[in-house]
Amino acid sequence: MPHAVLIVDDEATLARNLATYLERQGYEVFVAESGEDGLKQFAEVRPDVVLLDYNLPGLSGLEVLQRLREGDTPVPVVMMTGFGGIEVAVEAMKLGAADYVTKPVSLAEMKLLIERLLNQNRLERTVGYYRQRDADASGLDKILGESPAIVTLRAQVQRLLDAERQLRDADAPVVLIHGETGTGKELVARALHFGGTRHAQPFVELNCGALPAHLVEAELFGYEKGAFTDARQRKPGLVETAEGGTLFLDEIGEADLSTQVKLLKLLEERRFRRLGGLRDQAVNVRIVSATHRSLQKMVADREFRADLFFRLRIVELTVPPLRERGADILALARHFLAHHAQRYRRGGMSLSAEAETLLMRHRWPGNVRELRNGMEQAVLMSAGAVIGPKELSFIGMGDGPEAATGLSPGTDLNLERMERQMVELALSRSGQNVTQAARLLGVSRDTLRYRLERLGLRAQGAPD
Repeated sequence: MPHAVLIVDDEATLARNLATYLERQGYEVFVAESGEDGLKQFAEVRPDVVLLDYNLPGLSGLEVLQRLREGDTPVPVVMMTGFGGIEVAVEAMKLGAADYVTKPVSLAEMKLLIERLLNQNRLERTVGYYRQRDADASGLDKILGESPAIVTLRAQVQRLLDAERQLRDADAPVVLIHGETGTGKELVARALHFGGTRHAQPFVELNCGALPAHLVEAELFGYEKGAFTDARQRKPGLVETAEGGTLFLDEIGEADLSTQVKLLKLLEERRFRRLGGLRDQAVNVRIVSATHRSLQKMVADREFRADLFFRLRIVELTVPPLRERGADILALARHFLAHHAQRYRRGGMSLSAEAETLLMRHRWPGNVRELRNGMEQAVLMSAGAVIGPKELSFIGMGDGPEAATGLSPGTDLNLERMERQMVELALSRSGQNVTQAARLLGVSRDTLRYRLERLGLRAQGAPD
């Protein structure tokens, strides 16, 4: 469907020539000779761009522009005038004109200007769509469950949001979220952002463990052209992108010490410097971080800066593991089952009593993420409307090393054998990577190597 352009100009020759040219370029063009007629046609046509003359009979161009903006119309308006002057341009831009051109108008330049405005408007609509989608999927009401731990967590988040609204400055409190992998730490961070005073501004996230350490700093703070070999142009970092909003640093415990130093400066001074830059830049950004590791233990092991740790933990929130949430397991399972059944047009699906028993007995090492993905798998693989034990094969009750983590009445409590099982489980989960296994166990790599040697174990086939 061609884009519609409304030309509001009382100079018939200019309007006709402009309309003919734009129609040849594939646009649908409408022409009005007065401000009143322009407003009438705008309401009927709803054009994508308006070309508006400054000097019109009856209502002036500025009056028409003001009425268009009173209707909260996002359509870009280009002001045209034969009386070039900085005062006219400034007044038009203040009233919301997207651009300003002087007559005689170059047809080729007008075409380029219209294309630029349409692309910009399309980008703004796209960004607005995704931002609204994020907002709809976030919020305090999306933290589901009625277990005591979740009720307490929601109350803590609500108190924090209430306190934030009373602030007389822009320095929102820094928040540190604890929780095992898959518990929903990002959901809490999003609730803090979209439920707070910064909800209209960007929510930007970075998983500090998803990138090599030397790239995390460049992603966060950006870099200048020539800062390193491949830096062919200036690149803003995520800190700048999050201006006015929230920067969510997931797995903050994975940040290396050099990045930690710069994060401390950002938190203390609200300033940062791009890689290769010569000056600091001020920024207004709220920091929310999350980790599944014990930062306090990392500080004791000198793996994390103590001053940064104390600065990050102004407010601490803890997301409980799924295995400690009781009946929330079944409530979440039914929620995810209904969600995925709707996605795949599999209406009326339910859980059998045997399936519910299995769900309640499982230890959920992957927490809510494991449950959500498991319910999607069950919907996809089920031949009928009832989900039974057969469709919950992802649980694998009693099979593999995961079962050893559940302390059932018959569990072997021999300390050395338990230690061996936990070490073997950590190596299995980490793909035989000693460094990652040490992190899972909450010990240093040297400590794990000592235990491997003492237990007569070794990592198989993977570098550490």
